[in-house]
Amino acid sequence: MVKEYLKLARSFNAVLTGVSPVMGAIAMEQYNILTLFLLFLVGFLGHTYGFVLNDILDYKLDKSSTEISDRPLISGTITLRKAWVFAISSMAVAFVIAFYIAYTSQSYFPIVLVAASAFFITIYNLISKKYPGMDIFVALGIFFLILYGATTVKGNLESITNLTWIVCVLGSIQVLFMQFIAGGMKDIENDYKSGAKTLAITMKVRVTNSKLIISNSFKTLAYGLQIIDLVVVFLPFFIVWNIKNLSMLQYSQFIIIIIIGILMFFISHKLLSMEKFERRKARKLIGSHYMVNFMIVPIMLMTLNPWAGILMFFPLLGFILNNLIVHGTLLQPKTM
Repeated sequence: MVKEYLKLARSFNAVLTGVSPVMGAIAMEQYNILTLFLLFLVGFLGHTYGFVLNDILDYKLDKSSTEISDRPLISGTITLRKAWVFAISSMAVAFVIAFYIAYTSQSYFPIVLVAASAFFITIYNLISKKYPGMDIFVALGIFFLILYGATTVKGNLESITNLTWIVCVLGSIQVLFMQFIAGGMKDIENDYKSGAKTLAITMKVRVTNSKLIISNSFKTLAYGLQIIDLVVVFLPFFIVWNIKNLSMLQYSQFIIIIIIGILMFFISHKLLSMEKFERRKARKLIGSHYMVNFMIVPIMLMTLNPWAGILMFFPLLGFILNNLIVHGTLLQPKTM
């Protein structure tokens, strides 16, 4: 039964969300292991709340799809009532931890930001299938989650550094790609059949007789988001650190990010060039893109502390271990 709850929570990429407030705190030079672990739990439980609520609200749409029959609500291994209890409990525990962090630091303003994150995630789940482009609310949710982690260090917005604001923006851009492009692609067949009004559907992405049709406008959006992502990630090297006075470590970071960017575009090209819709193949490419895309920010943060680079391995390790234990696959979670 534990496996079923892990499936329901979409634990394969929960570490990505869990690390979001951690990156905000590290950008503000918070390195206390206990504090970072508690922030991770807030993000992880927030992720659980968001995805469980999403499955609950999309239940009627999802039950008609055989591609996602492994999801616990569709297979019937978890009831709607138990799913509601799981979602609400996850959010309640996340706020308990957030209040504990606030109490120990005697700074309660960050609670407002974690509440804002939960609010935007809830709004998204309520209207995501009704109007196109609503994934912007997920991006806002992650933006405030990263900002929450940052404000736990000094307790106010005035102390937030330029680097930290850049990290918040990067997290939001990466989520927009995952939601607009990856999310739109992996669910395109079921969304198209059920009449959902996602951005991908609105931008003429279709599956007809198993043939995948992707409009040029959708491809432009996909590549455009990644170009913006790379432009923003290089900003610190120019506006935070003087490009003329970079250390050997920073030059190495610069080169590694370029290589990661090329790999990111390669995987996107493979995804957007699919002529026949194969959900299994799409899940594998999307999973790979998740991991590659996420490496960028931890590598950038290594300038503050070389140990920050370890963060890039956490989502990859969590992703692979979860898939092996829960789904018996490496890069293709069946509940994606």
